[in-house]
Amino acid sequence: MKILFVSMHSIHAIRWIENLKDSPHELYWFDVTSNGKLDTIAKVHQFTNWKKRKIPYLKGEYLLRKNYSSLYNLLNPFLEVAANEYLEKIIHDIQPDLIHSFEMHTCSYPILKTMIKFQHIKWLYSCWGNDLYYNRQIPKDLKTIKRMLARIDFLHTDCQRDFEIAKSLGFSGNFFGVIPTGGGYDLGYYENFRLPFEERKIVLIKGYEHLFGRGLNVVKALQLANNVFLNYEVVVFGAHQEVIDFINFNKLPYRTFGRNDLSQMELIKLMGKSILYIGNSISDGMPNTLLEAIIMQAFPIQSNPGNATAEIIENKKNGLLINDSSDVNEIKEKIIFALTNLKLLEQAMILNNEIAKERLKCSVNQVKIEEIYSKINNLIN
Repeated sequence: MKILFVSMHSIHAIRWIENLKDSPHELYWFDVTSNGKLDTIAKVHQFTNWKKRKIPYLKGEYLLRKNYSSLYNLLNPFLEVAANEYLEKIIHDIQPDLIHSFEMHTCSYPILKTMIKFQHIKWLYSCWGNDLYYNRQIPKDLKTIKRMLARIDFLHTDCQRDFEIAKSLGFSGNFFGVIPTGGGYDLGYYENFRLPFEERKIVLIKGYEHLFGRGLNVVKALQLANNVFLNYEVVVFGAHQEVIDFINFNKLPYRTFGRNDLSQMELIKLMGKSILYIGNSISDGMPNTLLEAIIMQAFPIQSNPGNATAEIIENKKNGLLINDSSDVNEIKEKIIFALTNLKLLEQAMILNNEIAKERLKCSVNQVKIEEIYSKINNLIN
């Protein structure tokens, strides 16, 4: 098949595509955000740097985009080449058999108009994170989501919850199961960065504080549970400024890393030194940082929006589930429970190692990914 991937710059998209490095398919990639080339396998033909102006910049255009985004989006097709337009050109040039888009808002919404126009081209959509769970609550988004799901032929998700949501919103195509967003992990490589249990002295916190993230509640819970941290260093990564300011104002002895201060590999190494990993949000799919904590054997304490996290964490077995992301006392009690039950944490390392081998290993998921395209090829032909 000729497969055209549509995505933003993402390590998860790169990993997914690289699962097909030995496949017979012709691979193409459309840089839907027009940010330049993707660092991936040489056999992928890339469509990049396509966004061009139709007319010179207009005075006041920046303020219009900033303050009246809906109006700007209506006018934008008259100002510059849109993703829909360029995708149509690509379709005419290469005649793809399958278009595979990753993520909804940034990568799939912008091509919906063209995909509806070219009904004969099959569409595979990878549902990530908040695509369905949160955005279905927004009436304008819900309308677009339903139009998109009605057009999509094939679906894979990062959690079972989102397949059930997709069905309830009108998806009736072929479902190809639950696969991690990036297609899995090289466990043998990551094993080199895992410390033995008794050498782990870090409590690692995801410090997101935005529309979905509730890292500040974790920091407040840590503040209340201070006595149990005498033997551990608290490290907060990916911290938004509000979290950093709270830590500094309260003179908390925590090490902080801002949103872009750590590479993914530096974070992985931190996880390999951590006894606990804590992530807290009001909405997510299957969090990639949770999966990374599992493969690095840091005991996870994670929020559970829509019960997605419960698909991989069994409470008080291989992790702890946060029921209410806004309840600082609940989070505090979970942390105290974990650090006063070290035998549980040590046993969880063994359980999570087995889960990683069975569900997160790249070779296991590569087979599943190859099968997706093989099945689609059979359905098309």
